[in-house]
Amino acid sequence: MKKLFLLTLLCVLSTAIFAQAEDGKPAKKVKEKGKKKEIVVEDTLPKVPVIYFKSLEHDYGTIYKKDNGDCTFEFKNTGKADLQLTNVSSSCGCTVPQWPKEPIAPGQTAIIKVTYNTNNVGPINKKVFVDHNAGERVTLSIKGNVVEPPTEITPENKPSPLLRND
Repeated sequence: MKKLFLLTLLCVLSTAIFAQAEDGKPAKKVKEKGKKKEIVVEDTLPKVPVIYFKSLEHDYGTIYKKDNGDCTFEFKNTGKADLQLTNVSSSCGCTVPQWPKEPIAPGQTAIIKVTYNTNNVGPINKKVFVDHNAGERVTLSIKGNVVEPPTEITPENKPSPLLRND
């Protein structure tokens, strides 16, 4: 009987201990000072960076050859520690990313600028890979279509049959 009671007590206590901060909310401790009880909230969530992008894709639509191929991807550090981009690369040499090298503080936003070389006519379907200290690699996409610009038609200079050359 004693063993059963002790085993039940052990299960209840271990469940209470492990369940304290499992709901994602800060744990609370009660401190007693004489007759007063003081509740102290301790933030037990890990202090890590979290990267959040407004958009993971940019669509150029249809653009002309040699047009501006720049676009930007805005992101925010929604975590509780500095975010550091360790590398940003592309799937092709025709796509060049530029990114901030300094840490992004919690709550701050920053931009990755991507330049696509629009000298190549055809569909755009490229990837940009973002490596950082907040977890898994993020993949950004750019898409669109590059076409030849329209050619300007100029009329030929022929004498008009209505005019007389006397």
